[in-house]
Amino acid sequence: MMELRGLSKSYDGRSAIADLSLRVEDDEYLTLLGPSGSGKTTLLRLVAGLDLPEHGRISLNGQDITALPTYRRGLGFVQQNYALFPHMSVADNIAFGLRNRVESPVSDEQEVERRVAAMMDLVGLQGLGNRMVGQISGGQKQRVSLARTLITEPKVCLLDEPLGALDANLRERMTVELRNIRQSLGVTFFHVTGNESEALAMGDRMIVLDEGRAIQVAPPDEIFDRPATVRVAKFVNSYNILEGGVTDGVFVCGDLRLPVPDGGADTRYIAVRYDTPSFEAEGTDGAAGQAGLTATFLTSEFMGSRVVYFFRSEAGTVFEVERHLSRSDPETFTGGDRKRLGWPVSETLFFDGNGDRLVVTHARGAA
Repeated sequence: MMELRGLSKSYDGRSAIADLSLRVEDDEYLTLLGPSGSGKTTLLRLVAGLDLPEHGRISLNGQDITALPTYRRGLGFVQQNYALFPHMSVADNIAFGLRNRVESPVSDEQEVERRVAAMMDLVGLQGLGNRMVGQISGGQKQRVSLARTLITEPKVCLLDEPLGALDANLRERMTVELRNIRQSLGVTFFHVTGNESEALAMGDRMIVLDEGRAIQVAPPDEIFDRPATVRVAKFVNSYNILEGGVTDGVFVCGDLRLPVPDGGADTRYIAVRYDTPSFEAEGTDGAAGQAGLTATFLTSEFMGSRVVYFFRSEAGTVFEVERHLSRSDPETFTGGDRKRLGWPVSETLFFDGNGDRLVVTHARGAA
């Protein structure tokens, strides 16, 4: 188990990590999501020992490792750019850590060969041991980088955007393979990414980092369904965010009139998931328990398994509606078409002026 307590780090007077505390459990896949500049790489460098915190403590299985050099921490580090040795074969790259580590290097070449072969089988590199790294694909290079790290049996494996350099199809396959490999070895993975789909799909738990602070730590389904703040909802990239105000118990944004549930009196923002709204004729009155707004169709994008429709609301904001083709046939609209976009009030999230999600009781009627 790894524990981070009150970590802080700044550069040129600007805080990169601010009083961050986190507990990383044994045998856990932890994903860290955040936009560019949120402090993801800084946090990873602090954990790895490549940088030292100005304040705070890092412990691993009860041992304080805050000031330990990188090579003595018992951690593995998989980088986005692979960092492989171009003059070595695949097998020699994988064996490098075993042969050259400072503590307990493996000098028995038969043992090295046995462990390299077993690791190559695990990560799907069978038969490639004698190839040079310039003769293999990007996905295979990523597997070599992962194998070279895992063969040293680290207590925690740090992954710095490991799928960022891969194409979409390979990234999707590696998403599944990384989870299976981690599960087979029982090693804790600490996976940093700027891709919300990757973070949601891979983690047992997920951290959302913003301006050096962990603003939500929870299982991915909880972060997806119940983002703690408006900024988390934006990072998840699955919500329309509408800003307005409450007058006489009604949230107003453009032509949207949404009676706020109990506990929602301080609402400043609402969030509506992309896949929630239905298409209705302009002027249609919503059924009981429904909210809705009028919007003008702009365009649509075919995304393979889904279609995303873009509308402009009366308030001037772009409103997205997503349809998964496994559930319904695509709709056809012409630019300028006006529709009522309706959704259940119970599927609306409410946030106050600070952007924090309000706990509401959905007990009122239609909008």
